[in-house]
Amino acid sequence: MAPTVPLATLYYLLCYAWNRLPAPADWAPGGAAPFHRPLELLTQLLLQATRRLLRTGLPLAFEERQEVLGTLRGRVELGPSLARGLLPQGRALCRFAELGPDAPLARLLAATLAALAARPSLPVALRREVQHLRRRLPGDVAGAAAAPTAAVFGALHRQRPGGEAAFALHLCELIWRHALPAPGAPGAGRVLDFRRDEALMARLFEQFVRNFYRREQRQYRVFAETIAWQVADAAPAALELLPTMLTDTTLESPTRKIILDTKYYAAALRPRYDRQRLVAPHLYQLYAYLQNQRPAPGQALEGILLYPAAPAPAPALDARYTLGGHPVRVATLDLHQPWPGIAADLLALVA
Repeated sequence: MAPTVPLATLYYLLCYAWNRLPAPADWAPGGAAPFHRPLELLTQLLLQATRRLLRTGLPLAFEERQEVLGTLRGRVELGPSLARGLLPQGRALCRFAELGPDAPLARLLAATLAALAARPSLPVALRREVQHLRRRLPGDVAGAAAAPTAAVFGALHRQRPGGEAAFALHLCELIWRHALPAPGAPGAGRVLDFRRDEALMARLFEQFVRNFYRREQRQYRVFAETIAWQVADAAPAALELLPTMLTDTTLESPTRKIILDTKYYAAALRPRYDRQRLVAPHLYQLYAYLQNQRPAPGQALEGILLYPAAPAPAPALDARYTLGGHPVRVATLDLHQPWPGIAADLLALVA
């Protein structure tokens, strides 16, 4: 079972996971969140991101167009032009690429806002904001309402958008894939809580932790690392059978290297024979990472397993060991505390 992240924490988790620090002018959740459901939070974040994109201008992109023109432009579609009798009229069907506001992204924003405006579960005032902002999009896309396909998201990701455009793209994808039911599906009128999607939240938690350390400290270089197996006398075909070892987060300085693995589970301990035990596969995985590392001379190597804290009254976990000659720590992070406490705990974990 996946833990439930409070909406106030989810705001920061999404911002860090998608490389956008919370702006002072944005909603900064405190003790009481102004929203009651995840979809309301996502809608407000998308409104903020879209307003910023409209202020700075939508990203530019080339889009292929096809029009009947009186002057040649791009590539002439000779067959269709002859079939339609255009050439005797001094016209031709031309296919060309035109640079302008990113129409695929604008269409995605328009379709997402249209879907949100039709959600009766959203507060009326929020739906009015959505409708008003949708009308501010470029005129040729403001009426778009078709649900985006996986191919649309794939094409937009391949463009590698940055900044606010990337944040808006992630929000739209999360809304369509995890927060809105498919049209006509059973329970289509019901709003889904994507926080129950354990695989999705595990990815977000991993990205959140890694990007938090990238932005909030300067002692370590932070990256995800592929670790090579320390094997001998193996044929190339046999080596290809070995699984890939990819860390969630590696923090490295000249004197210290930390392999930090995040695990998104409701509890860091599991009952076994009437006793609470650490999750064996998680510990084995971290141990394998440490045993196959070759740190630089003078560099201390250690490992951390990090879980969200189990709901009260379960106690926080902070267990420390020396395994294979390396310090190993298994700890929990309380995501139900106010944000300053979460940030302080993450920094203290690697201090």
